[in-house]
Amino acid sequence: MPLLRSAHRVRVVGAFLALLATTILGAPAVAADQTSGRVSGVTSVIDADTIEIHGVRIRLHGIDAPESRQECRRPTGETWRCGQQASLALQDHVERRPLSCLHRDTDHYGRMIGQCFLGDQDVNAWLVEQGWAVAYRRYSRDYVAQENAAKTVLRGIWSGDFIMPWDWRRGQRLQSAAHDAQRQPADPTCVIKGNINAKGERIYHVPGGRWYDQTRINESKGQRWFCSEDDAQTEGWRRSRQ
Repeated sequence: MPLLRSAHRVRVVGAFLALLATTILGAPAVAADQTSGRVSGVTSVIDADTIEIHGVRIRLHGIDAPESRQECRRPTGETWRCGQQASLALQDHVERRPLSCLHRDTDHYGRMIGQCFLGDQDVNAWLVEQGWAVAYRRYSRDYVAQENAAKTVLRGIWSGDFIMPWDWRRGQRLQSAAHDAQRQPADPTCVIKGNINAKGERIYHVPGGRWYDQTRINESKGQRWFCSEDDAQTEGWRRSRQ
């Protein structure tokens, strides 16, 4: 009997040591990849610009997506949970398939800033192309072309009105549809805002631009609506740099 008990203890201790070795040896795998510049694995979507792979939180490089609670407005005036839909779109696209994320930087929260790939596809670029995120110009201009393409065909959040995610985080919200109706152009196709700033500079803003929603047109001060950028430039206005 003592011999049997001794053998049992050996088996238990052996199993424990094997489990411990697996845990110890397996744990550094992700950290080692992160240190070497890449993290790979099955992805959990936190929101449309933040994912997690094996416990490593990754903020997607060069893009900014609507916050989970953020609402956008359709051309019909109806509001919709665009932040939630953007997250769902990313989940559906990834479908828990493994991503490979290149370490580009670390943000002030300690999160990895990553450029992530599904096979050969740049997922960051895909989100912007589909209109589920915008190019985060403050940090990178890598995805400006994709944003322009989505804006041109009114894809995703570009199909209606929205607040840029960074402005939404500062507390800006969509005005009510009734409020907006009071400041629409006489011609609904002429939506470019020709503003005159405090320095007397004539600057026009296009839909989706950073300052478009905040800009108010006061025609008594010489400000006006334009139907095209060519019209605005011909009249002496320049495009806003943001």
